[in-house]
Amino acid sequence: MRVKATIEYDGTHYAGWQRQPDQPTVQGEIERALAVALRRPTRVVAAGRTDAGVHALGQVAAFDVDDTVDLRRLLASVNALTPGDIAVVSLEPAAEDFDPRRHARSRTYEYTIVSGRPPSPLLRDRSWYVGRRLDPDRLERMAAAVCGEHDFRAFRASNCDSPSTVRYVFESRWTIEDGIYRYRITANAFLKQMVRILVGTMVDVCLGHVEERVFFSLLEGGDRRHAGRTAPARGLILLAIDYGESESSRGA
Repeated sequence: MRVKATIEYDGTHYAGWQRQPDQPTVQGEIERALAVALRRPTRVVAAGRTDAGVHALGQVAAFDVDDTVDLRRLLASVNALTPGDIAVVSLEPAAEDFDPRRHARSRTYEYTIVSGRPPSPLLRDRSWYVGRRLDPDRLERMAAAVCGEHDFRAFRASNCDSPSTVRYVFESRWTIEDGIYRYRITANAFLKQMVRILVGTMVDVCLGHVEERVFFSLLEGGDRRHAGRTAPARGLILLAIDYGESESSRGA
């Protein structure tokens, strides 16, 4: 039986999602818990490989179990075996060919900045503190320009190996309240560190380090060196992954 898992985690103390030798990772912890609960090695495949320090509210993964496995009991067992900063929110049967990465129609991320006010101890590991107040109008203009189809080659990590740098953005907007700036973006897919570089560049425009016109021009392709900094990982959270009405449960 193919199983779809929805997972929430605090990425602060992990070297990202993907299993790595001699480093704590989210995938490693979940596979270790499944191995104990199922009494056999189990490989887990995720929709997205979040970087070190990035959090998730709606990561989606898939793995295979025997048809006789009780998913409610397995859910309880796995959550009893994983650290407190990782939780499997749900387990449900999926189509036998369900691929959480390939079948995803869109992904939504949110980035949080604390700006123009004292830092927030409660958001210390969930946000980027920028001492100077950021210009809301500038942020909104840039966010609006991100919507649609663009070549995001200037907004990807230098070691990104994606064959195409064109992505379609469905939503890109800022919400601001009491010095808490939240940037939400939904796209069909993302390049490595794309959201963090977009946010870092928008901040650098507000701080006068990058010209606003340069930001707009980079949306049509350009050199990473002309974009701004990469925002810290701790402010980023993978909110949700959308599969349409029934993509993940076809044939379940």
